[in-house]
Amino acid sequence: MDKQIALNKNKLVQYLGKPMKNFTREDIIKYISDNGVEMVNFMYPAGDGRLKTLNFVINSLEYLETILTLGERVDGSSLFPFISASSSDLYVLPRFSTAFVDPFAEIPTVTMLCSFFDKDGNPLQSSPEHTLAKACAEFTAETGLTFQCMGELEYYVIKQDDGQFPATDQRNYHESAPFAKFNDLRTKCMSYIAQTGGQIKYGHSEVGNFTLGGVVYEQNEIEFLPVDAANAADSLVIAKWVIRNLAWKNGFDVTFAPKITTGKAGSGLHIHMRMVDADGNNKMLGPDRRLSDIARRAIAGLMKLAPAITAFGNTNPTSYFRLVPHQEAPTNVCWGDRNRSVLVRVPLGWTTDKDMCAELNPGTVELNLDTAQKQTVEIRSADGSADVYMLMASLAVALRYGYELEDGLKVAQDTYVDVNIHNAENAAILERLAQLPTNCAESADELEKARDIFEARGVFDPAAIDGVIKSLRSFDQAEADAAKTDDAIMQELVNRYFHCG
Repeated sequence: MDKQIALNKNKLVQYLGKPMKNFTREDIIKYISDNGVEMVNFMYPAGDGRLKTLNFVINSLEYLETILTLGERVDGSSLFPFISASSSDLYVLPRFSTAFVDPFAEIPTVTMLCSFFDKDGNPLQSSPEHTLAKACAEFTAETGLTFQCMGELEYYVIKQDDGQFPATDQRNYHESAPFAKFNDLRTKCMSYIAQTGGQIKYGHSEVGNFTLGGVVYEQNEIEFLPVDAANAADSLVIAKWVIRNLAWKNGFDVTFAPKITTGKAGSGLHIHMRMVDADGNNKMLGPDRRLSDIARRAIAGLMKLAPAITAFGNTNPTSYFRLVPHQEAPTNVCWGDRNRSVLVRVPLGWTTDKDMCAELNPGTVELNLDTAQKQTVEIRSADGSADVYMLMASLAVALRYGYELEDGLKVAQDTYVDVNIHNAENAAILERLAQLPTNCAESADELEKARDIFEARGVFDPAAIDGVIKSLRSFDQAEADAAKTDDAIMQELVNRYFHCG
């Protein structure tokens, strides 16, 4: 059996015997007809980063064929702030490769993500998912490689404190039950996400946990496997939808907000990236099993555009309560190996020559796995407020930009650090590094300065860039500044943007 099909949790994959990427309209109709499916849902990401839903009752085979072929009309001005009411009609068309059985629906339902088309039948140039598609296409056109990524989705689960088995404050990393209270919820979320087609690497409890006002706050993380960037973005928005629904149905609250109180760990959305060739070979490492020149050039692009990328990855005032010195969230534009104080980290790779598993387990047959496939680089600035499609599109642009830079290798060399830059003895290093923006207005300014790079080759639509800048500049900066020294104001802002993204 094909390795993409064996053990896959998506019910359509199991039934049809083919990977999701090969689903056709006829496949969707066959599954619906053969399995008593009564409804179809269209879901699509809007300007607030959340999935919206349109429900269809299957009245007849003719009607099913119609909606799967023609899609439906929606009001674009209600979905995106940069679309005017005078020209707001859009089409939504389902992408069959995203089909899954809705794990929450009492009535048997197949759900698909959709893409937006304009009145002339062309992809909506300003839509987030099409922006990502364009960014990936241009990256491949320039490099001959495919941009792949994966997310580390961090979130807090919240419930009343029962006083039993209290966890150690801010020491919840990989904690087990009963000190970690939401492991069962997380594993159920992982199971449901897998059923929708998400490729999960693992899940665990995270560092953050605390009790406040008789309420337990516990941080969790679900991390994905690297896939093509469009699929990675789809998986993240569906995962958020799954987690929120399961929390709600179990009587818990959940938030992906970047910061929910002072002095406690915030939640990021770290994105790991790699570049693969047409045969699926990871090009992040060279023959010497060290970071390749093309990977270093890609990092150079991230170094150059990192301040502007915050406009897509850190989209409300509470984002900048997380990006402060002396935390694991970055503030300086630099990169390093295995260093959690930097903006871009090169994680520990399986670069040793020995088979650690066989050494640990005598009698085990050695498997000569290509461990170079696992190497990624990770950008650590973004958080759960991000529109993941626009964020990943900006990363694809940055990697391509670095590839094009004549002095890319020098930029990478000049921004590399191998120490804790916040230690006093490393002040000289810190002094020469560029800084990330400290608020929404500064992020807007950085995007304005770099917009020509993002708009080049028609990747980012000017109207979408204008919309992002307008949104960032709409926040009350005096209020956000006051919140940095006034816990009451900070908490009010946290409550306002508690369910961002």
